Amino acid sequence: MRMPLIIALALTTAATTASAQSNGAFQVSETGRSYARLADAVAAIGDAQGTILIAPGTYRECAVQSAGHVSYRAQVAGQAIFDGGICEGKAALVLRGRSAAVDGILFQNMAVPDGNGAGIRLEKGNLNITRSVFRNSEQGILTAEDPAGEIIIDQSTFSGLGRCDRGLSCAHSIYVGNYGSLTVTRSRFERGNGGHYVKSRAARAIIQNNAFDDTRGKTTNYMIDLPGGASGMINGNVFVQGEDKENYSAFIAVAAEGRTRSSNALAISGNDASIAPGVDRNTIFVAVWGDDRPTLGSNRLGRGLTPFEKR
Repeated sequence: MRMPLIIALALTTAATTASAQSNGAFQVSETGRSYARLADAVAAIGDAQGTILIAPGTYRECAVQSAGHVSYRAQVAGQAIFDGGICEGKAALVLRGRSAAVDGILFQNMAVPDGNGAGIRLEKGNLNITRSVFRNSEQGILTAEDPAGEIIIDQSTFSGLGRCDRGLSCAHSIYVGNYGSLTVTRSRFERGNGGHYVKSRAARAIIQNNAFDDTRGKTTNYMIDLPGGASGMINGNVFVQGEDKENYSAFIAVAAEGRTRSSNALAISGNDASIAPGVDRNTIFVAVWGDDRPTLGSNRLGRGLTPFEKR
């Protein structure tokens, strides 16, 4: 018996759709459906909770998450690469849902006319980043303000980021606005191209067991800048300050743009800080503007470094 033409066309269309879905690079794990565009996978999750598994490959993709709890996870860590795709003139991922998680993804070559091209632009909600790489862009991560929000970054690399040129405000490897807390652990910062490696206006900062290698930095500034002050902990990090600095006057700066909160509950201990071999200068490990006095424990400081200065 011959199949009616309408049914045959419907089955052909369904088979084609199923094939396209199975070949899509972005799979929503909860449903098993795959999509050719990241934005479509995000839209499919909507205001729910879901995980997008990203196949190995290099993509000029971007997406805006406006709702829900979305996890973006590379099927193979380091082999899902977002290369230069920008949404809203901001970033590869523009996040303003309830929360997001990013695991194993590489972001590179992000640039926009205002000089703030980022791998991630976080505008609202919690963010958890693990095993990811941000490189060769204007910024790695840039956020807006969410005083109730929490940012956690672990086992990630920030390389070849930042800029202070064209008469525009500087960009940084990480720049966090007025968030509730920022935690950065077991991560590496290197080869900055200007600005600070970590600049955070979060009320609480935990920066622990990271490596800050500025030996190949170009016109960089502070390693850590807490411009309004913060509570928290800076512990167990290794800092090496390079030669090519826009500002080498301190490794860690506290309240340099005016005190907006107390830093008396900020503890700085167990760090190893040095100036790169062959660089002859004197500088300050921790500089504090105003009357607050963070707790300085035992830190191993190399030649030319003074532990503390009040400014």
